[in-house]
Amino acid sequence: MPYLKHKVYGILFRLFRYTKIQDNHISFVIDSKESFKGNLDYIKKEFEKRGNYEFHFFYKDKLSFDAFKKLAGSRYIFLNDNFFPFAFMNFKSENTVVQLWHAPGASKKFGGSVDFESREILSKISENTDYLITTSEKIKDHYSEAFQMPTSKIKALGLPRMDYYFEDHDLENLKADFCRRYNVSGDKKIILYAPTFRDEEKYNNVFNYLDLDKFNEVLGEEYVLALRLHPKIKNFYKDDISSKGHYVDVSDFESEQELMLISDILITDYSSIMIEYAILNRPIIFFTYDLDSYLANERGFYYDFKTTVPGPIVSSSDELIDVIDGGSFDKSRISDFVMTQFDEIDGKSSKRVVDFLLNNGR
Repeated sequence: MPYLKHKVYGILFRLFRYTKIQDNHISFVIDSKESFKGNLDYIKKEFEKRGNYEFHFFYKDKLSFDAFKKLAGSRYIFLNDNFFPFAFMNFKSENTVVQLWHAPGASKKFGGSVDFESREILSKISENTDYLITTSEKIKDHYSEAFQMPTSKIKALGLPRMDYYFEDHDLENLKADFCRRYNVSGDKKIILYAPTFRDEEKYNNVFNYLDLDKFNEVLGEEYVLALRLHPKIKNFYKDDISSKGHYVDVSDFESEQELMLISDILITDYSSIMIEYAILNRPIIFFTYDLDSYLANERGFYYDFKTTVPGPIVSSSDELIDVIDGGSFDKSRISDFVMTQFDEIDGKSSKRVVDFLLNNGR
């Protein structure tokens, strides 16, 4: 039977269907305690400013009658990604279910935009979701397709965790801590390289395409390369890669946002990290040595990649080095791109979301 496990969650939830809803109770649906960060954390902090709220955590992988009861009795219920059991949970009208979604903007196609078989269950989840929060009116149609949700439920209020960039950070100390941790000279600029995962395995080992020796020969005096690997890519680096040349592996660095904040340049390919980095108005280079293959065989984008991305596209190690060495970047491409992905960039997204909810959707 399809979705049997998810339907079991729905049956268990019905046992607590008539739990009295407490206006000051808020539930967060999470994978584990470690995953409570980003959007959810920012929303929690914003509610804490408003009054005396009680917070509960519904762990996806732990079946608990107490957790189901608290979920059923929560006035507000927040998710940060999809949770298929919600398709089979019958919430009351007094419950308000909010999908915050973990990523800003719209880049690579996802959900119902590419997985047509999942559209039916996504539509059922949509019926049980009151609001989906996104970053711009311009991308509502993309999210509507991805989540199989009517645009009337999609609210462009901003991504709560983007408020991070408007907090008072001591950049000098953050960079100094980074340099001490990785034994990097404090006067070097940081190039963050964040490649994404490819379904076509032969393209996942970036060291087959990046000449690190030449990179460091030309750029090593001024820059250090900080490599942040997608978790799925790590399987393609089984050999000792220290012989490939000097760089620092920041794959396990806890805060990706902190890395972006202290980096001077971002190198990526098809990763949505470029949407977030773009608001910093710093150079982004797209090292797409497999561009034609990726565009032909992977899930595709919501826009024309070649004409829209906010930075130069390069296909070889030499081109990459030349662009960085030349130091000439067209910042207007970044600002134009940002305008397609964000309506507001002001550090008040969490406030807007909570204001909206406490004003009953107004």
